[in-house]
Amino acid sequence: MTAEPVTDQQGTPAPAPPATVRASLSPSRAADFKTCPLLYRFRSIDRLPERPSVEQARGTLVHAVLERLFDLPAPGRTPDAAGDLVAPQWDRLVTEQPELAALFDPADEAGAAEFLRSAAALLRGYFAVEDPRRLEPAERESLISAVVDDELLIRGYLDRLDVAPDGALRVVDYKTGGAPREAFEARALFQLKFYALVLWRTRGVVPRVLRLLYLKDAEVCDYSPDAEELLRFERTVVALWQAIEQATERQDFRPRPSRLCDWCNHQALCPSFGGTPPPFPQRLAVPDPLRDARSGPAAPGADE
Repeated sequence: MTAEPVTDQQGTPAPAPPATVRASLSPSRAADFKTCPLLYRFRSIDRLPERPSVEQARGTLVHAVLERLFDLPAPGRTPDAAGDLVAPQWDRLVTEQPELAALFDPADEAGAAEFLRSAAALLRGYFAVEDPRRLEPAERESLISAVVDDELLIRGYLDRLDVAPDGALRVVDYKTGGAPREAFEARALFQLKFYALVLWRTRGVVPRVLRLLYLKDAEVCDYSPDAEELLRFERTVVALWQAIEQATERQDFRPRPSRLCDWCNHQALCPSFGGTPPPFPQRLAVPDPLRDARSGPAAPGADE
């Protein structure tokens, strides 16, 4: 069976990976392995289904609205205009992802309405930290990729990329959870460093600013990497992939219990909770360097 081509949000096919590429890694899957190797196995090898949570659906909706907001002429990018986009964007998402409809009982109109109101409230948090009328993003929901170590493809979707007149880059990531504690912030910055490494390797420019916008608390977190730091980060990513390959060869993905277990979909199969993982697949799916580019589920407050 021929795989469907991967496209960006505008429907443009992604370029085929170089022939030397034999593996791929996204920031979300890399973070899974760092957080819990068994979680990585469940998501990337077993491909176990996960029902989206209300929090994840809300984050997806807010991201969709903020992407569409910049389709409007600059003077029209107002809080009211963003609010008017909430319901139509939710209808579009439910059409494209029917599993989202199962989050609310059809008879629970009040619950669905409250969900839309909560998304609109997060958008008000966005307007508290940025004025979109003064911005013209260079890219939105853009798929970027680079090859490191000659055979590992790293890729993911940027929420937004701003380019200054002098060519400086600012990577912007929207977070719909509250501003995190230090451990969760490190995870979010790991994601942005991943993107910064791709941009540096493909465009020869180290992003000047990596920006996290925490909409719930209307807070901004800026970080400025340098080339030396990204070189160290590249070595970290390669070492992480080598650890994943070793775990796959040994069929040994062990759980790493933490507070994030509270949000895991797979406790029933986890030895830390008395469960038993399914048999390790005897024949893994054919490696697909294009899959898992988009960020996966995240714990509330961590990576929404």
